[in-house]
Amino acid sequence: MATEIKFGTSGWRAIVADEFTFHNVRRAITGIARYVRSASQGQAQLIVGRDPRFMGETFVDVAAGLLEQYGIEPLVVTEAAPTPAISWEVMRRKADGAINFTASHNPPEYNGIKFSTPDGAPALPEYTSQIEAAIKQADVDGGAPPADAKKAARTEIEVKSHYLARLREVIDFAAIRKSGIKVCFDPLWGAARGYSDELLREEGIACATVHDTRDVLFGGHAPEPDDHLLNDLRAKMKETGARIGIATDGDADRFGIVDADGTFISPNHIIALLFDYLVESRGWKNGVAKSVATTNMVNALADYHKVPLHETPVGFKYIGELIKQDEIAIGGEESAGLSIRYHTPDKDGVLAGLLCCEMVAKRGKTLGEQLQAAFGKVGSFYPERQNFHLTDEVKAKFTEKVKRDPTDFAGRKVAEVVRKDGLKLVLADGSWVCYRLSGTEPVVRVYTEARSEDDLRKMSLAARDWVEKA
Repeated sequence: MATEIKFGTSGWRAIVADEFTFHNVRRAITGIARYVRSASQGQAQLIVGRDPRFMGETFVDVAAGLLEQYGIEPLVVTEAAPTPAISWEVMRRKADGAINFTASHNPPEYNGIKFSTPDGAPALPEYTSQIEAAIKQADVDGGAPPADAKKAARTEIEVKSHYLARLREVIDFAAIRKSGIKVCFDPLWGAARGYSDELLREEGIACATVHDTRDVLFGGHAPEPDDHLLNDLRAKMKETGARIGIATDGDADRFGIVDADGTFISPNHIIALLFDYLVESRGWKNGVAKSVATTNMVNALADYHKVPLHETPVGFKYIGELIKQDEIAIGGEESAGLSIRYHTPDKDGVLAGLLCCEMVAKRGKTLGEQLQAAFGKVGSFYPERQNFHLTDEVKAKFTEKVKRDPTDFAGRKVAEVVRKDGLKLVLADGSWVCYRLSGTEPVVRVYTEARSEDDLRKMSLAARDWVEKA
């Protein structure tokens, strides 16, 4: 039986040589090629890129060869490139989309395929469902290209120069340079090598780098810019006297930020701070977006600044739609993804790090000091995310439990039940818990937020207890 290829929140991912095989890659690309032929007018072009993972060059070559047979011109990115750089190039060239071989922040044994539509955004379910249907149809009919397909020729391209030029328009490098701050950058052996740091240095800003070599094993762990994986960045910051450390994941669509004293600043808080900063520095008050699992500090700041708030399901593609329509100044997810107005409608970890550098430079305060100032405006918010593995029995019971609307949680009154994505219970004091069941594994993702650190500990225990007593 053929492996079912499903495009989830950020494309299709699988373990190399298990489900991510040449056979299944050809099936996926065939489905994409058929979809693009049916959707495009005239000669179609697709950008084909990759991150630095094992066999990435070979998978790109296989994909380009298949697209050629379908009469679609492959624009092959010659070097590993960040997902946002590929997204920007789709928009700049007005291409018909992009195929990007990346598993983002997943462990090194994974690879994946992200498909972007002609607007540079991650493909919405209405498009990926058509691709999945095309894959199934090709399995039935053999997958041969249509008889009228005129073989196309591939073109090699680079995306770096155009993307960096765009960042020069977006970021106030003069302000960063004037402040004299030093920066440290950690690409985690990923696709952003030679991007953030090279740009800062070209702009006359001191920047030291760690993990600046290709390593398909990413140091033996997932290329995820999370607190516990950034100790080398901290050490380099201490050595150089840097006031901020910025990091990106494997394909540079996610960010990690370390403050001057070595404190990791939660992506939730970074999104809230950057929203506050963009209103202050750019005067952008058209709107803000966040996923249902992202801090309600954004909600409070939206009220404070009198800015329209959009709360979306989890998945940046929904925020990307709002960026395309210019309904928001910034949109972000607690999983360390954000983008801004007039930019790519996909997550951009390079942009996020550089914006944080600008914010520290222009405000003249550490991120910790800025966070306390923001708490002074709207009160404190302490978010947390946990994953709980479930037995089959508990998962079955819990699946039924989350269908009900509880009136209390841990002895406290539930003020609002939100079902935008999973089950979110908002309590009277503004604290909340959100449960999202994984569709692929026996795991429930639990997001909690409280107004004090002590209450967060209580909420976290209550959240676990609510799962275990399903």
